[in-house]
Amino acid sequence: MTERKPLKIGNLIAKIPVIQGGMGVGVSLSRLAGNVAACGGVGVISTAQIGWREPDFYKNPMEANFRAIGKEIQKAREIAKGAGILAVNIMVATQKYEEYVKKAVEAGIDLIISGAGLPVDLPKYVEGTKTKIAPIVSSLKSLKVICKMWDRRYHRMPDLVVIEGPKAGGHLGFSKEELESFTPQTYDQVICDIIDEVKNYEQKYDCKIPVAVAGGIFDRTDMDHALELGADAVQMATRFVTTEECDASDAFKQAYIDAKKEDICIVKSPVGMPGRAIRNPFVEKTSKEKLPIEHCYHCISVCKPAQIPYCITNALVQAVEGNVDDGLVFCGDNVWRCEKIEKVSDIILELS
Repeated sequence: MTERKPLKIGNLIAKIPVIQGGMGVGVSLSRLAGNVAACGGVGVISTAQIGWREPDFYKNPMEANFRAIGKEIQKAREIAKGAGILAVNIMVATQKYEEYVKKAVEAGIDLIISGAGLPVDLPKYVEGTKTKIAPIVSSLKSLKVICKMWDRRYHRMPDLVVIEGPKAGGHLGFSKEELESFTPQTYDQVICDIIDEVKNYEQKYDCKIPVAVAGGIFDRTDMDHALELGADAVQMATRFVTTEECDASDAFKQAYIDAKKEDICIVKSPVGMPGRAIRNPFVEKTSKEKLPIEHCYHCISVCKPAQIPYCITNALVQAVEGNVDDGLVFCGDNVWRCEKIEKVSDIILELS
C-alpha cells in the first residue's frame, strides 16, 4: 500500500493528496470544492460559465461570470473553514482569459489550474500575488513548451503540474486517433517521462514541483498506481459527481449512476476538441443535424457560431440543470463504475 504524504504546493498544504477536478458548467462550484477542501484535499471550482445562475447572465454573461467567481470562492472558503486548498480551473480557451485569472486572484484563490490550451502567459497575470499556478499537460511536448517559455519570459516554474491522461472527462487534449491508440502501459511511460522532465527543472530552480496524475483515477488502487509511478497526488473528477455535495442536479448525478460502459462515447465538441460524454438523445441528435444558435454567450475564444453544430454553453447548462436528454453530459472513462450517491468525506477517507 503506497504511503500517503501531504501535498505541498509551496507554502500550501493539503493533508490528503487528492485534487477534485474542475467540472463545468456548474458541476463543481463552492459546495463541492468547499467540502473537498474541508476534508483536507484540494477543492476546485470551475469558472466555465460560472455565472449561469445570475439573473443577468443572458444579457451580460461576462459580467455575471466575473461576479460569480468572487461569490463562489467566498462560499467555498466558508465551507472549508481554513482546511485544505481552494483552487479554480480556468480554461485557456476562455474569452477574456486574463480577466478571469485576475478576478480569481482578487478573490484570494490559493491556486489556479489551467488547461484547454497552453497557459504561456499565466505567470504574468499572477505576478506579485500569493496565488499559485498549475498548468494541465497531456504530453511531454506540452510540458516542455510551457516550462521553456515560463523559464525564458518569467524566470519561474509551475507550482504544480497536472498530467491529464486519455481517460479523463470533458474536453481532451488528444486527437481521436491518439485516444484509440493509447494503452495503459504506453501512457504510464508518458507520465514517467513528464515526471523526469519536471525533476530537471526542480534541480535548475532548486525547488519542489509536485506532479498530480489525472484521468481514470477512481479508487484507492488507481491512486496507488499513480503514486507508484512517482506522482505526488492524483486529480479525480467523475467520482465526485455522484456525491451529496456535488453542485449538479440530482438528474445529472443519476445519469452517471445509470450509465453503462457502452454508453460512453467521444463527441466532437464545438470547441474543436474531442470530448468524452454519455451517449444520450442529445448526442445522437447533434451527430446528425446542426442545432440553431439563438444566442452567443461568449464562452470560448475559438468558437465560430455560424459554423458550430450546437451551442456548448446551452448544452452544458441544460445538462447540469437536469434536462439531461437535451444536454451534453460530460464524463470520465470510469463513469460506469458510479453506483450510488456518496459523501465527499467517505471518498476522501477511502483514499487516505
